[in-house]
Amino acid sequence: MKGVEEKTFDLTIGRVRQTLIQYALPLVVMNLMQSLYSMADLLISGHFIGSRGISGINNSSQVMLLVTQIAIGLSQGGNILIGQFFGAREEEARKETTNTLFYSFMILSLATAILLRTFASSMLMALGAPAYGESLAYLRICTIGTMFIFGYNALVAAVRGVGDSRRPMLIIIISTCANIVLDILFVDGLKMGTAGAGLATVIAQGISFVLILVHVLRSRDVFGICIRHPQIHLKRFARILALGIPCAIQMSLAGLSWLTVTRYINHYGVAASAGGGVAAKIKDFCLLFTLAISSATSTMVAQTLGADKYSRAKEILYEAMKITMLASVVLIVAVEAGAPLLVRLFTREADVAAVAVQNLRIEMIGQIFYAIFMIYHGFALGAGHTWFVLLSSFVNCILVRVVLVILLDQAMGLTGVFLACMIAPASSVPIGICYVKSGIWRKKLNL
Repeated sequence: MKGVEEKTFDLTIGRVRQTLIQYALPLVVMNLMQSLYSMADLLISGHFIGSRGISGINNSSQVMLLVTQIAIGLSQGGNILIGQFFGAREEEARKETTNTLFYSFMILSLATAILLRTFASSMLMALGAPAYGESLAYLRICTIGTMFIFGYNALVAAVRGVGDSRRPMLIIIISTCANIVLDILFVDGLKMGTAGAGLATVIAQGISFVLILVHVLRSRDVFGICIRHPQIHLKRFARILALGIPCAIQMSLAGLSWLTVTRYINHYGVAASAGGGVAAKIKDFCLLFTLAISSATSTMVAQTLGADKYSRAKEILYEAMKITMLASVVLIVAVEAGAPLLVRLFTREADVAAVAVQNLRIEMIGQIFYAIFMIYHGFALGAGHTWFVLLSSFVNCILVRVVLVILLDQAMGLTGVFLACMIAPASSVPIGICYVKSGIWRKKLNL
């Protein structure tokens, strides 16, 4: 049993703030490295290819982000079940769920890759990608990594469900370093352009998948996965889908709304497209801490509710929110003051930089709303109420963001698009307040 204990972490005991921070810090580092992972393509392409490289990668990355969000959303169903089974001390059910999650994701990844490869050109044309050739070259290569994206997220969901956030962090550090080195080699050294950036990304994704798979296979006492005997339990698969599909739809709605924003920005030309891409990377970077605390909240709440500790679950919610709000205020002030310097890391082209700085100074205000509603989302996910997250995101992403983008683009141009994106996240805050006050999260999840 000692080996099992070393690979798991019981989040249902100990001081809430200390336990939350201890579990979340590796997630912060992991998110930081994943952001550097995606930034590397943009930074290196910006310096060695120019604005067309930035625009091409940004448009293709929006498509791949949608695929990744679907994988993460579906894997969230497995993470919730594994976390609650861990809290309830139901070992056999936890292992069955882990096996089902992994092997079903391998099948889904193949179907997704075929669809993505088939419709890559159509999706980029629908986006109105101004640097179409560069975008297509990058996207076609990135489709190869679909299996790695799905496999990695399935296994990380299982590892995090038993309270281990350190190993995924170490794996991401290794794959990020590999991506940066390969980016420089392929884009600058071998002059492969955006195709080289895509190839570097796929190889790095493959490294992360192999490393997490090796860890899980070596830990059969915890996860129960054996390559020679693949197992998919239909009952567990149905529960994963029941919880994961709303998450996948929610993340797809978020991805589609950002694709809509990208399309409207693309109407203003290559410089605007590149500037929007630069600003998006910086904003995503600033959101990393909130994302990590939200993910930690989700796993902690799942284990805690599995153990029937309701008052502790609510304490987790409010401690997490205090932490993210404080961090967001600091980041907003820092970015508002240093936007030109941050943008200069990516590009020296004045027209691209001007758009990026304007975008940042408008949209960064919305980070405070993310700091609130994303913790509500993490809390609801831990309770297994993925339908709530779907509802909240539909209001935020579609009813508010997309509608406002359409209206304000006509009234104020590019500035209106940025304002719409800043305002939208505020709409999810009152929904989160109503959810917690309703007390529905106390209802026992039917495992």
